[in-house]
Amino acid sequence: TTMLMHSSVLVLLSHLTVALCCDSLTQYSHYSSISLKLVDNMGGQLSGQDPPVYFPYRLYRRIRCSREERQLSFVRESLELIFDLYRTNNTYPATWEKNTIQHFLISLERLMDTLDQCVSNNIINNQNIKLRKYYRKLIKRTVHATHGSSESWKFVMSETKTHLEQLHLLVSFIQFIKGARCSRLH
Repeated sequence: TTMLMHSSVLVLLSHLTVALCCDSLTQYSHYSSISLKLVDNMGGQLSGQDPPVYFPYRLYRRIRCSREERQLSFVRESLELIFDLYRTNNTYPATWEKNTIQHFLISLERLMDTLDQCVSNNIINNQNIKLRKYYRKLIKRTVHATHGSSESWKFVMSETKTHLEQLHLLVSFIQFIKGARCSRLH
């Protein structure tokens, strides 16, 4: 009977985790929209030029074919890398609104918090390693190479917006698949 009770508790916990994660993904959409608006308002016009580092669309295509755990881990890690980019490289152009940057960082923290209920820290993901390399290359070839020029930050902002849009689409895809699975169960 003790074994049966432990099994029942594990099943209950797994259902609660899925329910919490579903709620978190709903909150994700809200905070994601806020983050996108803040990027638009942060520092004026976004750069229309091609950045010195190409956006990793192939990486996003690969992650869409991965299991949900890996997808959510990728989203969480991406947000953390974006957060670190703005938090640690505070050589922003003088024209940027400091309050908007702070609100942006807070919204990223909220996004990460919503995903913490869904993501295990134990997941090792090769896509995440490639993602980290991409961000290192992005910051080296833009902000560091130009000593924090306004134009380089516009490149970074433009890339940030594209990442946030792609992450929003990925989470929407996950929600759609979850919804389809849940409706089949009922």
